[in-house]
Amino acid sequence: MVRIKKRNGIINKINVFIFKKTMTKDYDNDKFNILRAIGNKPGKSQRQLSKDLDLSLGKINYCIKALREKGLIKIGNFSKNPKKLNYIYLLTPKGISNKTKLTINFMQRKMREYDELKKELEKAKQEKN
Repeated sequence: MVRIKKRNGIINKINVFIFKKTMTKDYDNDKFNILRAIGNKPGKSQRQLSKDLDLSLGKINYCIKALREKGLIKIGNFSKNPKKLNYIYLLTPKGISNKTKLTINFMQRKMREYDELKKELEKAKQEKN
């Protein structure tokens, strides 16, 4: 839920748009990192994922629930564990597909950033001469 502050009865739509866009981009990066971590080692706990990815435990929990609701991961528990507190997170075929798409998008974005930086560097060199 997004809380919007009103100033003189007018909603600052630009700030809300920027907030949502930033939040979505960060969420996509977090989702990609969580999917990658789960794909590499499905037996990691949320606490281990939190430490490895430098995200809060609450954010990991929120993202895992969202990924499960979207059908990207399955959650199972270790049946022989007497505490029944340990879970295993597994990528579904849909999750593997989504992870691949996120990887491609990530690489395309990084390549565009590299090209832009390269152009800026060349432009700065030309201005210097």
